[in-house]
Amino acid sequence: MTRKVLTLAMVRKANDILLGLKKKGFGEGKWNGFGGKVENGETIYEGAVRELEEESGLIAKNMTKTGILEFEFVGDPVILEVHVFDVTKFEGDPTESEEMKPQWFSTDEIPYEKMWPDDRFWYPLYLKGNKFKGYFLYQGFDTILKHTLNEVDDLPT
Repeated sequence: MTRKVLTLAMVRKANDILLGLKKKGFGEGKWNGFGGKVENGETIYEGAVRELEEESGLIAKNMTKTGILEFEFVGDPVILEVHVFDVTKFEGDPTESEEMKPQWFSTDEIPYEKMWPDDRFWYPLYLKGNKFKGYFLYQGFDTILKHTLNEVDDLPT
């Protein structure tokens, strides 16, 4: 198995969360946070800041790591290691990019039916401000075969 390190920046203000509709590529047609691959020479944090700006036009001013999720897809030898960040201070206005169409949602109206199935499991922990680690094994892109999810006291930086 090989591992690919990715980021996911979740932007919040008051009782709203900013999600982006993925317009192309992996996860196309699903609502998600903003993120992607960490490039050579940058830290995970720097990758999260860059991806957020590229996909939404926002510049993170305060970002805290809140979770680490691992995803495995049956038949794919690559494990996706996703570092989840909570963004509560930012500059700019959400702007549509080639990849994402941003939209604010009330935290009690999150469109789970149009998101990755694992989001239903870990979003409640994230929204409560709890740190977490999880693992999800997918068959295809819509079926979770097994998963683990635990609250943790601390995460590696």
